Amino acid sequence: FYQQYHEVDGFYISKSFPVDCVRSALRYKAQPGDLFIVSYPKCGTTWMQHIVYNIINNHSPPKNQLLSWMEMPFLEAQGAESIDDMKKPGPMKTHMSFLFQPYSKDAKYIYVARNPFDCCVSFFYHTRDMPEYNFQEGTFDQFFEMFLEGKVDFGDYFDHLLSWYEHRDDANVLFVTYEQLKKDVRAWISKIADFVGEEYGRKLRDETGRLENVLANISIKSMRECVNESMQTSFDVLQTAFSGEVPKWVEQLKVAIGVDASEKPMCGDFVRKGVVGDWRNHFSEDQVKRLQKKI
Repeated sequence: FYQQYHEVDGFYISKSFPVDCVRSALRYKAQPGDLFIVSYPKCGTTWMQHIVYNIINNHSPPKNQLLSWMEMPFLEAQGAESIDDMKKPGPMKTHMSFLFQPYSKDAKYIYVARNPFDCCVSFFYHTRDMPEYNFQEGTFDQFFEMFLEGKVDFGDYFDHLLSWYEHRDDANVLFVTYEQLKKDVRAWISKIADFVGEEYGRKLRDETGRLENVLANISIKSMRECVNESMQTSFDVLQTAFSGEVPKWVEQLKVAIGVDASEKPMCGDFVRKGVVGDWRNHFSEDQVKRLQKKI
């Protein structure tokens, strides 16, 4: 399974990401006004993207995944050119540790962290269910060993988290955990809105129903409806999704994923349970001890 991954300029990533796009993402110079949502995979990135998108636009992003990526680019998958096509203001997503992240004190960064036990379980299902990883026959035990070694997409969980934890008090960084969001999402939406821009916090407080609308749109039920179906059919509707010219990154992504994998639907759900503590259903006692030792 390890052969599915490689390094691009020192950045450990799956071969299903186009090398040219990864390189251009790594070389991008962050601009004043850029808003990045950053996390290690399966720590709440998609949820945070939807929260921020709803705060800014007062409605959910497009249901088609590729159109959604047009408005909220995933930098490593699409490359820096995708930023030119996006609607601003809007969030960009990366899974980069601080070492690799395009950084400027004039840009803003929301970092989402999650309990490593739950992250590992969610990441296992993600890797197993996405055809491009060729992990359909893989087991949780196998994935756990890869996770512990840091030999999964985007490298080591702890290196990633610690690199951003050091910047948690920076004025342009909002550091939040998945568990905090689950516990009091209403309060955090207001904090996030104020961080994105004072006018957004003000709108949430002043406009009747605006906060309730965001809450409804970012519930697990709404997220499943919005994301899961489109993740399974991303490449099926290319011509109808893009009424104009299909962006270059779409074809690059299709080639990197592989024609066969891009035509296979995702097996499970991209947005799965959205709960805290599911790891208890998967970890053996020995695995718990080994991960705790690493912590």
